[in-house]
Amino acid sequence: MATAPSLVTALQLVEARDGVSVEAMVSIKEPTRIRIDGAPITDVFGNIYSSNCANGTPPPNNSQNIPTINPTGELVLECDKDKGEVYIRPVGKSTKPINLFVSSAKATYTLLLHRSDTPADTIVIRDPSARLLKLDNANPNPSGMSLGTSANHIRAMKALLVAMASDRVPPDVRVEEVNRLVPLWLEARFSLMRRYEGRGLVGEKYLLQNISPTLMVLAEQEFDREGAQVMGVSIENHNLQPGEATNVFVIRQEATR
Repeated sequence: MATAPSLVTALQLVEARDGVSVEAMVSIKEPTRIRIDGAPITDVFGNIYSSNCANGTPPPNNSQNIPTINPTGELVLECDKDKGEVYIRPVGKSTKPINLFVSSAKATYTLLLHRSDTPADTIVIRDPSARLLKLDNANPNPSGMSLGTSANHIRAMKALLVAMASDRVPPDVRVEEVNRLVPLWLEARFSLMRRYEGRGLVGEKYLLQNISPTLMVLAEQEFDREGAQVMGVSIENHNLQPGEATNVFVIRQEATR
C-alpha cells in the first residue's frame, strides 16, 4: 500500500512580547509553519505575494479559482484556520530579511525572518506574559483578596513575569541571587535561582531538571504551595525528556509585615 511521504520539520522557539521584534529563520525552498503557543493566530500582516486566507477582497474577475497576486510581495501565505496556524514560503531572489506581524486575540508579534537554505521548519512564538496562570480565581488567598479581581494587580503580575523571563528588571524591583537547591521530587533537581521583590509581589525563578529515565509532564498547579499566597505560575516547557530542564516562575503576594 502506497503511503504519502511525511514532512520532517525542526522547531524554532522564539520568546516574544507585543511590540518587540524577534528574529527567526525561514526556509527558502520549503514551507515554514508558524504558530503561537497557547493561542490561535487571528491575523497576519506583511508584504504578502499571495494568500488562501479569506480577507473579504474578491479576486480579479470574481473568479474563485484565480488567486490575488501582489507582484512585489515577499511571501506566499496559507492559513490553517482549524488549528489557528499559518504556513509561509518566500518568493523571489531577494536576500533581505522579511518583516511579518503575527496577531492573536490579545497581542501582535513582530518577526524579522532571515532566509535560509534549510528544510521545512516550525516557528513557535511563546509569550511569557501570556502564559501566566491565575490559580483558582474563585477562591480568596489567605489575605482575603480574591485573585484576579484587580486589573492593576494582574498588570503588575504580568510585568514581573516578563522581567523575570527576559532578565530586564525595572529599577523598582529588587533582585536577589539565590542558587539554592529546593526539595521537590526524587525525579527532579529543583533550584531557586533568583528572587524578585517589588510592587507588592514576590517572584521566584526556579530551574527544574528531569533526572529520571522517563518523560516528565508538568502542570502549574503542582507549584501552588499551600499558605504561600501563590498568585500565578508559568512553566516554559511542560514536557521534559530525561536530562532536560525548564524555567519555572512563581509569583505570590508579598507578605504583610
